[in-house]
Amino acid sequence: MRRGLLSLAKRSVTAVAAAACFIAAANPTGPSPQVNQTGFLPQAAKWAVVHVDKALPGDDFAVVDVATGATVLQATLQPVAHWAPAGQQIRLADLSALQKTGNYRIRVAGQPDSAPFEVGGSVYATLSQGVLKAYYFSRAGMALEQRYAGVYAREAGHPDTEVLVHASAADAKRPAGSVISSPKGWYDAGDYNKYIVNSGISVSLLLAAYEHFPKVAGAWQVDIPEQGNGLPAVLNEAAWNIDWMLSMQDPADGGVYHKLTNLRFDGFVMPHVATKPRYVVQKTTAAALDFAATMAMASRVYARYETQRPGYAGQLLAAARKAFDWAEQHPQVLYVQPADVVTGQYDDQNLSDEWAWAATELWLSTQEARYRSRLDLASLPCNPPAWQDVSGMVWMSLAQHLAVLPAADAAHVRQTLRSCTQHFVADWQASAYRLALPEGAFGWGGNSVLLGQAMLLAAAHRVGGERPALDAAQSAVDYVLGRNPLGVTMVTGFGARSPRHPHHRPSQADGVDAPVPGFVVGGANPKQEDKAECPPYRADPVALAYVDDVCSYASNEVAINWNAPMVYMLAALKALTPSMD
Repeated sequence: MRRGLLSLAKRSVTAVAAAACFIAAANPTGPSPQVNQTGFLPQAAKWAVVHVDKALPGDDFAVVDVATGATVLQATLQPVAHWAPAGQQIRLADLSALQKTGNYRIRVAGQPDSAPFEVGGSVYATLSQGVLKAYYFSRAGMALEQRYAGVYAREAGHPDTEVLVHASAADAKRPAGSVISSPKGWYDAGDYNKYIVNSGISVSLLLAAYEHFPKVAGAWQVDIPEQGNGLPAVLNEAAWNIDWMLSMQDPADGGVYHKLTNLRFDGFVMPHVATKPRYVVQKTTAAALDFAATMAMASRVYARYETQRPGYAGQLLAAARKAFDWAEQHPQVLYVQPADVVTGQYDDQNLSDEWAWAATELWLSTQEARYRSRLDLASLPCNPPAWQDVSGMVWMSLAQHLAVLPAADAAHVRQTLRSCTQHFVADWQASAYRLALPEGAFGWGGNSVLLGQAMLLAAAHRVGGERPALDAAQSAVDYVLGRNPLGVTMVTGFGARSPRHPHHRPSQADGVDAPVPGFVVGGANPKQEDKAECPPYRADPVALAYVDDVCSYASNEVAINWNAPMVYMLAALKALTPSMD
């Protein structure tokens, strides 16, 4: 996907030293209890993990107040169990009875105290704003002013107002070498390119966070230039990328270019220094369908803000229709990487889920039978949403709109979400770590796979009301936020221990010691696709196959599609967890 180390302007410590840094920080005299380092809503399920490589002096754990040292909860640890992904003997601590607002640590005799964590009704407010603001830090074509970016202020890069049409995208009206304008958008990941397929699911999950949980996501306050214009921050941010996506549609035929990219990845330099020619590359069916789905969803959301963005919703829906029409005329144009292009491919070979997603969003936005007729719910799988499998997006959107579905469709959506998540719940209940592990949880972007599973669990909880589904979703978020064998919050700048050297060009080239905050990194990946560029790091046990080094695009890169499910889940947990009010 996103590779190419090229030159490192600011190389982090070696892999071995980076791993040792984590161990030293986490384990001054041995392992400490692992817990969600952000914290919990008062009525959330709360679990911590105690690593027991040797017998403990006792069987109890305590939760202590950080300020006073007073014990606020004391209970018995669960029995010893083996968790194979980490090769560890562990004992679980159930903190769910702790509901009083405060800041706490977990104390186990013979071990250092855990990292601090908070319990409170606004516990996710700062983190929610941080993972959303990461998109502002990813904007192309805009200078980040100190007023909004602080020490991460930077010059504008990649205006993309003079982009070349690559030979793979050429036609009679736009021959190779033609110049078009395609500004705005978000940098995709650790690199400076922009990809429609990955942008589609990323921006759609931001829109879904607002559409599904407007009271929560609509209230997020983020310091960005558009604040005060009458739109919620999440919609202002989404619009920056939507506007770029619109420019990637050929107005002549409705087709959508697959990506806007250099021929090769830039080095580890700041955006304004990266001035190689940029190209739009090949129109594809996947790009057209992801574009159509995103624009159809966006048309529903921005229709509420016609006063602030006159005509915008109508423009989005028209673009969605036109892209879908193009796809019907070109139903199987798969992406083929040109010989002179070596940037990310996003080359999905199975488009059945993209057809279903585009048809669903257009049907929900128009109620036209034409789109419903393209939707075969009976054969559609229900998998955690990802750029290469958007089937889960269909079920999440349909779950949101049960009230307008025919009765048979509504019943089918409820049953599908229940059946496709019940094994997640069963695995979560049976797991020594209280973690259901979908396929790919330890692979490229594994943290986002866990969060994708959590989104389906949240949808199942919404349509069925079963509390275990919500608790299993909480557990996946807990894992990414520090309740993992590494004891690391996998979001830059948050928690007591977080990545310092992500594979992210601005973080390595900006001269600032701390990385740009708010980015979710990929996580443990035993496949180690970066083996040629990285010093060796462990591949086994699989849950420890991670290194905090800029070389590791396989385990430590950032990406817009990895942040998006975290944005969604922070809104979902706040909206769905029972309140004490």
